[in-house]
This record gives sequence, structure tokens and C-alpha cells, in this order.
Amino acid sequence: MTTSYVVIPARLASTRLPRKLLLAETGRPLIQHTYEAACRAAKPRAVMVAADHEEIATAVRAFGGAVRMTDPAAASGTDRVAEIARTMPDADILVNVQGDEPEISADAIDRVIGLLESQPTAVMATLATPIRDRQRLNDPACVKVVFDESGRAMYFSRSPIPHAREWDDALLDDPAGNFFQHIGLYAYRREFLLRLATLPRSRYERIENLEQLRVLEAGHTILVGVVDEPTIGIDTPADYAAFVQR
Repeated sequence: MTTSYVVIPARLASTRLPRKLLLAETGRPLIQHTYEAACRAAKPRAVMVAADHEEIATAVRAFGGAVRMTDPAAASGTDRVAEIARTMPDADILVNVQGDEPEISADAIDRVIGLLESQPTAVMATLATPIRDRQRLNDPACVKVVFDESGRAMYFSRSPIPHAREWDDALLDDPAGNFFQHIGLYAYRREFLLRLATLPRSRYERIENLEQLRVLEAGHTILVGVVDEPTIGIDTPADYAAFVQR
């Protein structure tokens, strides 16, 4: 039986919505909502916040959450999760949950862990959801993924993939799905995560600015599970206002 943990990388600075993880119009800071949502998952042994600033750490301690400080200069959330992983030799799998996803599904977390548990040769797992809207398909901010019949990722892109040589709106309505939006929830095997943090940025990663391409270019397997709905991240004041209303 594997031992898994959720790590929530939490950065104080944010461009479009300053200090968003500490916003508390609901009566609780945003980071607390994400933490509590992650705690509802059944498979992880524990949930921990990887903070880059003492203000984040103080907020987490105030609601009784587990938190560790990480290097403020860390280049990415993945690097923060890897920093925590180095101190957790008992961990088999670590799940990276974004701090600004307060409505993350417990089932989604359990799903990515289950994918790695079921496929010993895979080093990472993530999720995707069908795209039913052409505007979203063409939006570079919506990352697309294609995968084979075994659920192994073939490529991730900001461009529409696969490209339809002759467009038909019916392509969006296929119940099985033809186009899939990548959901940025990752499960890693600990040993691979530690190695990933040392690998240089790859060619296609630099072009697309998608870190997961580094894994594929190095010849490793990323498993993709399909879920019905995307997770909703909080990136703008409008996103946060909508979350407060929900």
C-alpha cells in the first residue's frame, strides 16, 4: 500500500489578484478553503502547505493547518513540492494542489493517486475534462492534452489539439470527447519528483511554457484521468467574487 501526501504550494505575491491566498471575505482565508477541501480526500495521509512567506504560514497555523516554509526564490510550485518531498522519505506519492483552487474535489485528488497506484511504470498522473466550447478550445490559456487509448499523455499544448482539418461543430458534441482541457492537478512518485526538480527546461517546455512537457520529452509516462468538470482556479477579482457568491 502506498503512502501519499498532498502539498499545497502557496505564494504570497500574485499579479492579477494581490495577496489572494489571504483574502477572507467568506470569513476564512482562501488558502484555508483549499486546505480543507484537500483534507476531504480519502487516500492522502496528510495535507501540508509549502509557504514562501511568513504571512502565509501564520494564516495556516491560525486555522490549525500544517505548514512548512520553503525557499522564497523557488522557481515554481513544483520546486516547492520537491523541497518538501526531500524531508518526507516515507512518501511514495505527492500530490500538488494549487493554493488558489478552493473547490478542488476530493474525488479528483483520490483519482490521481489511484492512477499512479494502478500503473507502476508511470511517474506522474494528472486529469483532463472534455472541451465543449470552441472559444475555450482556441484559448491559449486553456491547456489542451491528447492521450492514447491507455490514458498516457502524448502531448500538451496551448494550441487546439488535435487540429481538425475540416471543422464541424459536432466534434465538440461527441460524448466520448475529442478535445480535452488539462486540469493542473499532479501526482508524482517521490523519487521522480526529486529528479524532475533537477532537470533543465526542455525545448518544447520553453516554447509552450508548459512544465509537464519536460517529463514527456525525457521519455516518461504521464497518466491522464478524465473527469466531468474542470476545477475552478481563482485568478482575478471577478473569479474571487464569484467564489464568494457560491
